[in-house]
Amino acid sequence: MAKSLRDLEGYYMTDHRHAAPVPEDLLHRSGLPPAAGRGLFEAPTYTCKHCQRIVVMNPDRSRERTFCRGCNHLICDECAAVKAVTLRCKTFDQVLDEQITAALLQQSTGG
Repeated sequence: MAKSLRDLEGYYMTDHRHAAPVPEDLLHRSGLPPAAGRGLFEAPTYTCKHCQRIVVMNPDRSRERTFCRGCNHLICDECAAVKAVTLRCKTFDQVLDEQITAALLQQSTGG
């Protein structure tokens, strides 16, 4: 079990020191901060427990990240918006379990 959120971090690095900068609109669509397309960029990452999206943590971000107390993990902004509406923690593992259970139930009833 992880002792801190840092134990759950990954690592992302791009090196554009000898290449043309990546257009900012492409970086934005990819979910990367503008600095990732110029020079050497390094940042920690985390995997959203709700959707399994890998999030590159923008070092210039001023907003606090959402920590879900239901699963004790950081979650991405999209899942945080869903949780703000539903007030429910639903991890990716729970979604898979529900789908597998439904498929097995359908299979056992001949549907």
